[in-house]
Amino acid sequence: MSAERKDAVDAIIDQWAAARPDLDTKAMEVFGRIFRLSRTMGDRMEKAYAPYGISRGEFDVLATLRRSGETHTLSPRQLSATLMLTTGGMTGRLDKLERAGLLRRSPDPHDRRGLQVTLTEKGLTVIDEAVGAGLAVQTRSLATLDDEQADRLADLLRELLAGTPGSD
Repeated sequence: MSAERKDAVDAIIDQWAAARPDLDTKAMEVFGRIFRLSRTMGDRMEKAYAPYGISRGEFDVLATLRRSGETHTLSPRQLSATLMLTTGGMTGRLDKLERAGLLRRSPDPHDRRGLQVTLTEKGLTVIDEAVGAGLAVQTRSLATLDDEQADRLADLLRELLAGTPGSD
C-alpha cells in the first residue's frame, strides 16, 4: 500500500500492531472502514434530505410506502416490521409526516381496529425528489470506483451481510 493511500483506520491498525502484535486486526480494518463510511454517508444523506423537510428516518418511512405498490399504503405494523422500529418509534415519525401533509392515516376497511398509512400527493412528490437527491450523493461518493469495482464491492458486502447472523 502506498503512503498516500493510508487512512485513519491504517493509523489505528498500526497502533494496535505496536501495542498488541499478537492480535489479528483484519476484521477491524474492514469494519472500521464500514463504520466510518456509514457515519459519513449518513451525515451526507441527512443534508441531502433536509431541503425536503425530512430526516433519514422519515425518508425511510416515505420510501417504504413509495416502494410498496400502486396504492402506496401499508399498515403501521407493516411499516414497523420493514423498518425494524418499535411501534412507539413509528408513531412519532408518522405523527410528524402526517402533520407535514406527506401521508395520511385512515381506518383499515378490512380490520376495524387497524389503520392504513398512505402517501399523499405531496408525500409522493417529496419522496420522488428526495430519493433522486440521495442517489446523487451516493453516486458521487461511489465515483471513486469504476463499475467493475463497485459491482465487486456490492457482491462482497452482500456476501458479508448474508453471513452475518441477525442482519436480515
